[in-house]
Amino acid sequence: MTDSPMLSPQDEAGYARRAIPLLDLTDLGDACRASAIDTLCRTAREGRVAAVCVWPQFVGQCLRGLHGDPIAVATVINFPAGGEDVALAIEDTVQALRDGAQEIDLVMPYAALLRGEKALVRDMILAVREVCDHGQPLKVILETGILAAAEPIAEASRIALEAGADFIKTSTGKSAVSATPEAAEVMLQAIHGHGRGGLKVSGGLKTVGDAATYLDLADRIMGPAWATPRTMRLGASSLYADLVRARDAAP
Repeated sequence: MTDSPMLSPQDEAGYARRAIPLLDLTDLGDACRASAIDTLCRTAREGRVAAVCVWPQFVGQCLRGLHGDPIAVATVINFPAGGEDVALAIEDTVQALRDGAQEIDLVMPYAALLRGEKALVRDMILAVREVCDHGQPLKVILETGILAAAEPIAEASRIALEAGADFIKTSTGKSAVSATPEAAEVMLQAIHGHGRGGLKVSGGLKTVGDAATYLDLADRIMGPAWATPRTMRLGASSLYADLVRARDAAP
């Protein structure tokens, strides 16, 4: 993460009010338990966030815990390693949708992309897109910290968007390098060039300043009215508390 902008309390409050509705409030910790999911759902309802993002085994619990509120339940597929078994990704997606998942966050087989096996990457995304046949949003995780350079990130973005991704997402949050503004800028340029699609920034977002960095980037490349829950998400587990602090502290 590069240095976040210096913000006045009023500016912080403005960014916080923009960012909270874009949140995919996330718990993908290895030690996640049912009690943590209950807390996640309570927080999501209080904040009126866009979605919760959880391991597949917690989808049903989230649906119950959200009590019918219009907050989407997202889950992860092929996570976090970005495996190359297309049939398994299809099977896991089918089961997640049967369990009630409303959004799918799929890790692209990024190692295959780095080896030049673009067809495998495209085939997996196309297959999972086809399974999401009732319009469930598909977010494709590129794992930009491992792709590292601008050209592989741009190529991964183009492949995902052309294969039907609704969002391209920076990171799993499990790699040594997660989201960076540099990667997000490449991805936004790909979305702009493609003419459709959204961005999800995930991994390492902790402060209002972090959220402001990405909102400013989206405003600059896509226009100030572009960032809505239909086009931009911020995936985070600890960002919410700082956003609420900033929102409530402004005079």
